[in-house]
Amino acid sequence: MSQETDEWLNQYCLIGCTDKRGMAWHYRESAQGTEPNHYPGFIPPDDVIRRLFNWEAVESPVFLKVDGEFQQIGDRKAMTRSDEPLTVLGIFKEGYHGHSYQEWLLEIVEEILGTELGISSAGLLRKGGLAWVEVSVPENITTPEGVEFRSNLLAGTSFDGTLSTTYKRTNSVTVCDNTMMASLSSEGEQLKIRHTRNSGLRIDDARDALSLVIETANKFSADVARLCSVPVSTREFSLLLDAIVPVPESPGRSATVAGSKRDILTQLYKSDSRVAPWTGTAFGVLQMDNTYRHHYQTVRNSGRAERNAQNALLGKTEEADSKVLAALAKIKGMPELIAA
Repeated sequence: MSQETDEWLNQYCLIGCTDKRGMAWHYRESAQGTEPNHYPGFIPPDDVIRRLFNWEAVESPVFLKVDGEFQQIGDRKAMTRSDEPLTVLGIFKEGYHGHSYQEWLLEIVEEILGTELGISSAGLLRKGGLAWVEVSVPENITTPEGVEFRSNLLAGTSFDGTLSTTYKRTNSVTVCDNTMMASLSSEGEQLKIRHTRNSGLRIDDARDALSLVIETANKFSADVARLCSVPVSTREFSLLLDAIVPVPESPGRSATVAGSKRDILTQLYKSDSRVAPWTGTAFGVLQMDNTYRHHYQTVRNSGRAERNAQNALLGKTEEADSKVLAALAKIKGMPELIAA
């Protein structure tokens, strides 16, 4: 269950390119409000500003009640919403400097990449404390192995202390709308800017670090081809389950949970349409594990949409993808499944 309500997800998470990616998992027609949050093509930047970034984060003093009287805490400040003054997004030390959503997620991204790409998703979570904008290539790319994906630049920041401002190259697999790293053989290019008064971004440096998003597509296509060429036998798949989801010898809740996860992973691998086309290959194993984490893994103290966005921006998605590939490589006695 998401921490955000259906109404929030369907009104403050905008999903573009649905003609190519399909509907978001949280889509509910009854929760759409006065206008749909799904767009057949790219999302107009003006809609992102009007629907999501039509307010500013405001610095407010923090007071503590002592002996019945309120006293201001001099080295702390609260970040609140200009349209909802009582909504506290976060409390920080005096040196904290927030990054405006409109400037850092829209205007700077356009300066980095130009206007060739379009906005494929954007959203607010945690009462507006976390925001992201994803820009993508105009067309999906389909590899000879039948993997359809699109390459993106994912930009995110927060006013609740969750994220530094982050710019990151990613890929989205269309069949399940999952996020994978820019290149499966590396962590991929990214930039992080801390929320301090002296924080800034040199656009030329950003362009050099992030390069062209289309390069991401070329790297990812090559990685997919390699993984699809690596066979995985029934025995190797069984050994992989033992490695990534070991079942405790003693019966109990832990054994039950592990057994349930193994059942879901096996069902995904053997018969789910998002994974089964690549069953028997290393890419099928990766797709199985990634799909489980995006759509089935238990979410605690967070919502699924929030968790997936944060995992992509914080690098946890790459770490998990690399972990399952490393486990499979060890079982197969290979130093690596794809070249670095």
